[in-house]
Amino acid sequence: MRGIRLAVVAGVAWVVAGFGAWWALRPSWQVPLPTGANRAEVRMQDFRDALYYPVQEFLAGGNPYDPAAMFAHWPVRQSFNLYQPYHLALHLPFGLPDYRTGAVLFGLTALVLLVVLAGMAASRIRTRVPVPLAAGTAVIAALLVLSQVGKAQLYLGQVNPLVAVGAAGALLLRSSHPRIAVLALAVAWLKPQFGLPLAVLLFARGSRGVALGGTAVAAVASLPVVALLVVRGGGVGPFLDVLAANLAHATNTGYGAVDSLTAQRVDLPAVLFRLTEWLPPAAEPVALLAVLGVTVPLVRRLDRSTDPDGPVVADLLTCLAVTVAVVHQPGDVLFAVPAAALAAVAWWRRRRESGWLPLGLAVAALAVPFAHLHAVDSVVRAVLGERASVTVDGVAVVAAWALLVAFAVRTPVPRPEPVAAPS
Repeated sequence: MRGIRLAVVAGVAWVVAGFGAWWALRPSWQVPLPTGANRAEVRMQDFRDALYYPVQEFLAGGNPYDPAAMFAHWPVRQSFNLYQPYHLALHLPFGLPDYRTGAVLFGLTALVLLVVLAGMAASRIRTRVPVPLAAGTAVIAALLVLSQVGKAQLYLGQVNPLVAVGAAGALLLRSSHPRIAVLALAVAWLKPQFGLPLAVLLFARGSRGVALGGTAVAAVASLPVVALLVVRGGGVGPFLDVLAANLAHATNTGYGAVDSLTAQRVDLPAVLFRLTEWLPPAAEPVALLAVLGVTVPLVRRLDRSTDPDGPVVADLLTCLAVTVAVVHQPGDVLFAVPAAALAAVAWWRRRRESGWLPLGLAVAALAVPFAHLHAVDSVVRAVLGERASVTVDGVAVVAAWALLVAFAVRTPVPRPEPVAAPS
């Protein structure tokens, strides 16, 4: 009887997930072809601005990191951020066909990666609860494609599903399959704001080979593209000038700047500015160092904990530290799904024990970006205003990190055994 119920649940979940996926994928074939007149089009804007036309500029012999070149040559609204250069080669298959074909193929690939991420979360849950992998994957996949975070990946055409699978894979496989974890971390380095803090935390938690190997693979994979761009641009100096111009442009855009009151950001400096309209000097590098400085000893403490669920919390704390330490958007919490799923199971099993409330509250806070759907957002905007609408996700993510910090501080660790005196 239990098997029949699980099969029914899985079947219903796959149907719901299929409908949600179809609904979220529609922009890939419905969006109008980009022109100079419709640069403000939101549907598939990240595919357009961060993948398709950067690849087109690269194939045309230019440097897509140059904002002036991108705005002059292509119908884009956003500059091409400092993704790892291998991004241009990795996503070449989506930039070779016509725009609509590339968009549909990319959307379908992102959907498959969301299902893979759901499978990773289900496999983590199975380490604590005997739930069939297919049923667990179906339920989590359905929740993902119906959530705001999941829908945004397909609606905007973001590369986050790939980065999320890489980052989560590096974290989850670092001990059991270190070679695969090296490749996964290299994929996570596609966005340096994922790769850098994650590599630091993996190194601190003892996975030094994975941290160094993944970083090295990402660097080596990018070298051919960098060499080509340097040669095309006339040398190292002009190439560095382009990177400086790229950073300068990114820090002064209304949709990405740390001191913007409308940007979709969930990292600590941006949230601090939204709440106080105060930004201390060098806020972003200071926040990166501070968050890592606080988190590193605590994840090590959790790993050494006498509690078997300590490493489970350490994984989630690692994910949240990566997110709040440096520039991130709400959709970037996607990679925390497998760790959050297992942490939720751990909390549920131990919810009546003293001291476990912060973990439950942290998981609930992390669910806020996923639940921030259109209807919820409309209410927030109507009651609290536009500023609250773009701030609530960041407040929730930072609060989740702080709650896990508080939990980790109280986690017991084994005392070192006294060394016997020589006889």
